[in-house]
Amino acid sequence: MYAQTATYHKTRKMTTLAVMGAIAYALMVVGRIPMVLFLKYDPKDIVITFAGFLFGPLSAFGISVVVSLVEMITVSDTGFIGLVMNILSTCAFSCTAAYLYQKKRTQSRAVVGLVAGTLLMTAIMLVWNYMITPLYLGVPRSEVVGLLVPAILPFNLIKGGLNATLTLLLYKPLVKALRAANLLPPREEQADATSNPWSLGVMLVAGVVLVTCILLVLTLRGII
Repeated sequence: MYAQTATYHKTRKMTTLAVMGAIAYALMVVGRIPMVLFLKYDPKDIVITFAGFLFGPLSAFGISVVVSLVEMITVSDTGFIGLVMNILSTCAFSCTAAYLYQKKRTQSRAVVGLVAGTLLMTAIMLVWNYMITPLYLGVPRSEVVGLLVPAILPFNLIKGGLNATLTLLLYKPLVKALRAANLLPPREEQADATSNPWSLGVMLVAGVVLVTCILLVLTLRGII
């Protein structure tokens, strides 16, 4: 009986991860937004972070690798370099946030994890863009250095801010929807951040950050 229950839960987990991976890929395909230069924002990291919050950082890592591979094969024009940069960026954000959240599944720890993920992703992408972008663009490294602060730094901070705020705003409704679809066990079987109501204050702050990030994106694109 125990073995059957364990198999059932494992199957349900794999099904949920497969669904979330498919959603992440679909969002990447239809939701890419050019921001500055060759840099584009897409919301797949939000779904991958959901997976990490629910099932741990290894699950976020697995989905990140699979989605990035499929992206490279199907729609990417950056090849292997794009694959590496996608995995590094997503894992720095999603796996960091999930790891810290798994240590203590509370709203405050989720916020700490998302902020830490944003900062780590920004730092890592500055370093890797410095090393790899000259190879991708075929330009001297000195030209890339000139792009780090005015373009690559704000892009990654805005990307992290959008991912973090949308994760905070959408995580609770997502968990409810997955439970309603029987893709997650009932609350008493699996504790998560939705066990306690998420603070209205945090949601309002997240909304302000989201609006700020959107305005910055519009500014970078020269729309406003």
